[in-house]
Amino acid sequence: MPTADATAMKTFRGGAGGAEHFITVQASAGGTFAEQVAQVEQRYARAQAALGLQPDSAIFRRIFLSDAPNQAAHIEATRLFDDPDSGPVAVSIVQQPPLPDAKLALLAYHVDGNGPVTKQRLSPNQMIVRKHGNRHLWSTGLCTGAVREPTSTVGQTRAVFEALTGALASHRATLRDHCVRTWIYVKDVDVFYQDVVTSRTAFFEQHGLTRDTHYLASTGIEGACAHRYDTVLMDAYSNLDLVPEQVSYLNDFKRLCATKDYGVTFERGTRIGYADRAQHFISGTASIDVAGHVVHPGDVLRQLDRALDNVAGLLESGAAALGDMQYLLVYLRDPSELTRVEPRLRERCPNVPLVFLRGAVCRPDWLIEVEGVAVTSSNAPNLPNF
Repeated sequence: MPTADATAMKTFRGGAGGAEHFITVQASAGGTFAEQVAQVEQRYARAQAALGLQPDSAIFRRIFLSDAPNQAAHIEATRLFDDPDSGPVAVSIVQQPPLPDAKLALLAYHVDGNGPVTKQRLSPNQMIVRKHGNRHLWSTGLCTGAVREPTSTVGQTRAVFEALTGALASHRATLRDHCVRTWIYVKDVDVFYQDVVTSRTAFFEQHGLTRDTHYLASTGIEGACAHRYDTVLMDAYSNLDLVPEQVSYLNDFKRLCATKDYGVTFERGTRIGYADRAQHFISGTASIDVAGHVVHPGDVLRQLDRALDNVAGLLESGAAALGDMQYLLVYLRDPSELTRVEPRLRERCPNVPLVFLRGAVCRPDWLIEVEGVAVTSSNAPNLPNF
């Protein structure tokens, strides 16, 4: 539950696989960037202490910044980015201003209990986590580093996917069989998103992801890295030991059509099953109907309700519900709508940590989008332990 100091935590405790912890922290408005960083570090440390977590339980952190070109270097010199006590951690830095007025916010993921967890950094952008025979690959900050001159968004999209498939191939894994989820951040999404879609579709076809197979859970949203001319930034999560029996795709064809019906290539949601739990990766979801049309143009509250109804329908297809969400990222095109949106979200998702961010959705008529991860208990002894 959110607390007075803008920290929220939620934990899923399974049987054989131990616990997964999700922590969100936001700085308070006012003060310098350095002061807000110190504030987030303190709040994050208190959250870990409250949960009884060791520093090396940290797996992934995403740091949301209001001005990445001027703030990223400072963040990289802090313990949020590189904490010797934590060991290697997959850290994502993305420019998406936290709302209402903070300069930074944090989403952190920790795992502990029931067996050893080992972490290995493969490169600045790739980290493997080993647990119960599974190798989880976290890929963060994939971009071209374009600082001297503009390059094409189509080419940048291909380059970030090549970085991901190269890392997968080095462990005899593939995009089609082992990648679960991507997050694609697009600078000026109203202009460049279609180039991302075009390039991704062509790349997927070359790697065996087509209309007749499946795609990946994904979010495509406005965001940026710190490099002046990069228009594409990507993070990804893969399980290098995933088996087909673990994977199913979340759909609700009463409310939503398949994304391929309107020319894009991602799954609405992906469910990964383990012996004692199921993880539900919910893609960026907006106010869309069964024909692929924007619903309730101009009305952010009705769009929010439709987006949450869509998420609930996706979760229901995997035997989960909104209350099983471990966190929600909430993207708003117009920051002034926060005062209307936040009470409604807290009413409908009262125990779910929320992070509100300024981020335009891939269609200008969409005023709001949500995404996140749900975790539910299951009893599937035929599946691997988490």
